[in-house]
Amino acid sequence: MKTAFRTLFLFAAISAFTFTACQKGPEGPQGPAGQSAPVYYSEWFSPAAWSGGSGEWFFAASAPDLTEDIVERGVILAYVWLAGDIYGATTVRPLPAYAVGANWDFLIHQYGSIEFETDMFAPPVTAHKFRFIAIPGTIPALKSGSPGYRSKEELKSMSYKEVCKLYNIPE
Repeated sequence: MKTAFRTLFLFAAISAFTFTACQKGPEGPQGPAGQSAPVYYSEWFSPAAWSGGSGEWFFAASAPDLTEDIVERGVILAYVWLAGDIYGATTVRPLPAYAVGANWDFLIHQYGSIEFETDMFAPPVTAHKFRFIAIPGTIPALKSGSPGYRSKEELKSMSYKEVCKLYNIPE
């Protein structure tokens, strides 16, 4: 009988403490559904001119969304659409890639800028189009154990269309 009384008393005490300790404050603004930071993406752009020389062509583009935090803790995906690609006008390739007789890649040589490069021998045409998507490390899909979790490797192996669909990015 004493044990039942103690259990009942303990339950009542814990319940009273729980309900009186919680106070409701003012309601904050509605946050974005499922994301704690936006996914950034550039428009498609083409270089005005390529720099470098045979086997080492490059151009840099301003990318203010590529902050230190995103570069160091997030994922940056880059894509190219190549004029004259054998797979046609709708082919978007993730970088790095080999196409049109050359390797294509990108690098972040400083925060706020992205550089695209190729090892073509002849100067590349300026009709090629490039785009990047920057996914902050605070996005739940990048956090292990979160619903919809994707590792950096999984994101990098996804097609352009799959990434756009996952993050509601217009193609």
